[in-house]
Amino acid sequence: MVMVKPEMVNNQFDIKGKVAIVTGATGNLGKAVSWGYGYAGAKVMLTGRSENKLKVEYEEMKAQGIDCSYFVGDPAVEEDVKKVVAATVKEFGGIDILLCSAGMNKPQPILEQSQEDWQAIMDANVLGTWLYCKYVGEVMKDQGKGGKVILVSSARGKLGMKGYTAYSPSKAAIDLMAKSLACEWGEYGINVNAIAPTVFRSELTQWMFEDDTAKTKFLTRLPIGRLGEPEDYIGVSTFLASSASDFMTGTTVYVDGGYLAG
Repeated sequence: MVMVKPEMVNNQFDIKGKVAIVTGATGNLGKAVSWGYGYAGAKVMLTGRSENKLKVEYEEMKAQGIDCSYFVGDPAVEEDVKKVVAATVKEFGGIDILLCSAGMNKPQPILEQSQEDWQAIMDANVLGTWLYCKYVGEVMKDQGKGGKVILVSSARGKLGMKGYTAYSPSKAAIDLMAKSLACEWGEYGINVNAIAPTVFRSELTQWMFEDDTAKTKFLTRLPIGRLGEPEDYIGVSTFLASSASDFMTGTTVYVDGGYLAG
């Protein structure tokens, strides 16, 4: 017999008091999640490579009463990652949620792409995620109370595209990293899932929002009929950070307006 109590439903999406690290916190998606977690009552450590941007975001969030801090670091530099993780534990007492939003893309045909550019994309998208998982995972395991790890993939991890011989493989790697870590950490109560967006408004994609021809062509693939806004990202990231997703791990959730449906 199924017994559902009100508190089971009311508290499922509650992340109040949880400690979250958000990498790439100054990008549009990272910023949306940071604010979303903060308004939901989580304590948020903002991290990225730009101190100026982090400081502005930190001050704006603090002004709204959000419990947050920031620490500058390159996600692809091991010592930086260790420092961010240590600073989070020192300031907030532990880590419950990790969302890896840092990443980059530089579309180029492979015949024109340098090995350095290819490696830079792999470092930003894969190595940085791996390093954060490694050191945050260690903390979560030692805490002995589980945790939520959320990686950022892409619809392009499922589909190839001209000029994406670095980006698409890097996001496919994220999907399999989520699956592998889910198998590795399930016994510790650590859930690992990935979010795969399609085109969301950002500095990198703003041109598509402004180019009617490109936008119209892309929209023919989107049943929902519009491109993604950063706010569309908040619900699924909160769901994956909360107890509502306790029986989900190793999954990639496509937040793509139906891009992969047809």
